[in-house]
Amino acid sequence: MKTILIIDDEEKLRGLLARIVKSEGFDILEASNLKSGLKKLEQNDIDVILCDVKLPDGNGVDFLQKIKSNFPLTEVILLTAYGNIADGVQAMKNGAFDYIVKGDDNDKIIPLLHKALEKVQLQKKVQQLEKRIFDKYSFDTIIGKSKALEQVIDLAKKVAKTDSTVLLIGETGTGKEVFAQAIHENSNRVVKSLVALNCSTFSKEILESELFGHKQGAFTGAIKDKKGFIEEANGGTLFLDEIGEMPLELQAKLLRVLETNEYIPVGDSTPKKSNFRLIAATNRDLKSESEANRFRSDLYFRLNIFQINIPPLRERVKDIAPLTVYFVKQFSEKINRKTLEIAPDFLQKLESYYWSGNVRELKNIIERSVILCNGDTLTSELLPYEIQHQEDKTNKSMSAFSMQSIEKLHIQKVLNYTKGNKAETARLLEIGIATLYRKLDEYNIQ
Repeated sequence: MKTILIIDDEEKLRGLLARIVKSEGFDILEASNLKSGLKKLEQNDIDVILCDVKLPDGNGVDFLQKIKSNFPLTEVILLTAYGNIADGVQAMKNGAFDYIVKGDDNDKIIPLLHKALEKVQLQKKVQQLEKRIFDKYSFDTIIGKSKALEQVIDLAKKVAKTDSTVLLIGETGTGKEVFAQAIHENSNRVVKSLVALNCSTFSKEILESELFGHKQGAFTGAIKDKKGFIEEANGGTLFLDEIGEMPLELQAKLLRVLETNEYIPVGDSTPKKSNFRLIAATNRDLKSESEANRFRSDLYFRLNIFQINIPPLRERVKDIAPLTVYFVKQFSEKINRKTLEIAPDFLQKLESYYWSGNVRELKNIIERSVILCNGDTLTSELLPYEIQHQEDKTNKSMSAFSMQSIEKLHIQKVLNYTKGNKAETARLLEIGIATLYRKLDEYNIQ
């Protein structure tokens, strides 16, 4: 039921309006002044307000500003006994849906109400869609509780509000695109799109066309002008996944765009401008690649303004349990069944596995297990053979002569020396603080 609030101090006119509007199937609330009208607004979900301009405790045109400030999705139609051009102009400036004269425009009220309600519904749908997108890609939805992941999220949150180029480093399946989306959704460019392009998917010629666009007739098959991803990302964010796979010739062109904000579509001679934020991702060591002349060193330095290293899943074992719970719930709902229980042996096998495919591999394994499960509980027998029969590393004690044992002992000694100061420990060990946290998790050092 759509709710309409009528604010008018003339009781008979207010009652007449209420009967007319109610006959259209709307829920009606009434108020005789601005104070009681505001109280009803605060207590109810009001879609549209029919408000008189001249009221005992104020002016409807001025009151309109307060309504739009505190209840932006509520539309207001102002009613006046005497048409005044100045009031009408100011009312529209203040955000009124319309401004009509009592008596003369009575036949307009119902059609206007329906139009105002259409706008309200559209605004609510947009708001819900924006909320769903934000909820899907906000940092709060990145699942995990390991210190290593918390460190990475903290870095991403800090850089999100800037326009700095971000380089995401991590193995395949660690969630680089999820981080790229979260950074964009928490940036000042969120009102524009994030445009994603995987550089490993296309040949050089097609990648160039996808990135820069092309003019009609630029090559065989170019039957019309085509916008490139750089143009599509104008005002927003361009996410280039697997940038380490980009051919050297295109790297030079990309560098020029980053330095000048100018690019030339394939087959064109006129430069175009695009102002975008770049987030790049790769599973390669671009520093080593540039030293071996397989990646342009000037582009690497331009990309490496703010580097974020996303640790592999095997280095953040604490994240496996919450990820498993999340994926089990997701895939149980997908096939319309009650959320399955997770047996301890099922989780133990997952936590001791190497996970070369990281979160993506875990997700696929969970989906397979949920489909195969005939009962109410996921047990280790549902897992693939290689996970069921892996060497049990969780209960295997480290040899006193192994490198792991020596590394663990050395980290513990330095921690004791710094009295638990992790930042100082990382400095003395000459490693990053994120790496230290991963090692503390891996060796269960408190």
